[in-house]
Amino acid sequence: MNTPSKSQRILALDILRGITIAGMILVNNPGSWGHIYAPLRHAEWNGLTPTDLVFPFFMFIMGISTYISLKKLRFEYSRQLALKIARRTLVIFLIGMAIGWFSRFCYYWSSAPEELSFSENLWASVWTFDRMRYLGVMQRLALCYCASSIIALTVKHRFIPWLIAIILAVYAVVLLCFNGFAYSEENVLSIVDRAILSPAHMYKDHGIDPEGLLSTLPSIAHVLLGFTVGEMLFGPKAKEEKEHGLSPMLVKLFLIGTILTFTGFLLSYGCPINKKVWSPTFVLTTCGLASSLLALLIWIIDVKGKKKWSLFFESFGINPLFMYILGGVLSILLSSTGFHGWLFNGYLQPLFGDTGGSLAYALFFVALCWCIGYPLYKRRIYIKI
Repeated sequence: MNTPSKSQRILALDILRGITIAGMILVNNPGSWGHIYAPLRHAEWNGLTPTDLVFPFFMFIMGISTYISLKKLRFEYSRQLALKIARRTLVIFLIGMAIGWFSRFCYYWSSAPEELSFSENLWASVWTFDRMRYLGVMQRLALCYCASSIIALTVKHRFIPWLIAIILAVYAVVLLCFNGFAYSEENVLSIVDRAILSPAHMYKDHGIDPEGLLSTLPSIAHVLLGFTVGEMLFGPKAKEEKEHGLSPMLVKLFLIGTILTFTGFLLSYGCPINKKVWSPTFVLTTCGLASSLLALLIWIIDVKGKKKWSLFFESFGINPLFMYILGGVLSILLSSTGFHGWLFNGYLQPLFGDTGGSLAYALFFVALCWCIGYPLYKRRIYIKI
């Protein structure tokens, strides 16, 4: 943990990152999963809701951040840098698994049969590795960060857009030729995951793991798209454009966002937009929307100077992974201790109704996380993971 020097980065990037993290925490912590407003639900299969945007937005931003961090090292490969990437990948991956284990521990500990002794209950709660899910959100972030960093260091940057196109085209062929849009165990993604991971270590959703192995490939392309936008914003050519103000860069960013979004929607007639299989059209559409939103935020915050409204989100944006992990751990603790049920069932549901109370709890939870993140923001403290 350290206090960094003042950054010259575009403030809007931190705000977009903060909006995304706050959104991820919001949609992951309703008062009741049975009572959620439609925009706060994931699409059941094909389609796109506002909730489906938060995770891909964060991965897009991670691509931009990867460019910023590696640019400081001039994209020069070294053994020390390779070890740093490997270490960070392993730490993020293991944190994801640890959160999954902790969730299972708390669940089994709080719901154990009364006939079990203390030691039997403890062992049953601790030893859940035979049925623990291997992959998840943090694990996907780790794998995509590792792959995109290695590609950025070993592939000439002018070839990266071609690599993105090849990955997405090959993946589209796999989906279309091997039952990739079947919401069942006949899906090629399910077949691969069951063969390698085994069903005991997968997410249970019609045999589909939304962070499975094959769908990690387009996720890497997703991060590389963010990396390419990062080069446009912070690369050598961007420096020359910024001398004439941010307007040329904004126009280019809006244009890229519009092209990607419309391309994704147009191609969705043959290759549906689907988050659970991370379809190529999902990549294009969400990266396009993220680019457009970033351009809008740059115009509002960095060009027009209207920053006061963004203070809340900046507290999430300076420590994104820490805030996301904090939300996951707090959610487990509040549920396992009964606080979640006490607050929702005892106060919020009677006061605001089923769906309103569920949203009220989610907003309370986001505010609780902010109360922890804000002091870190005020002191400009980064918790690096």
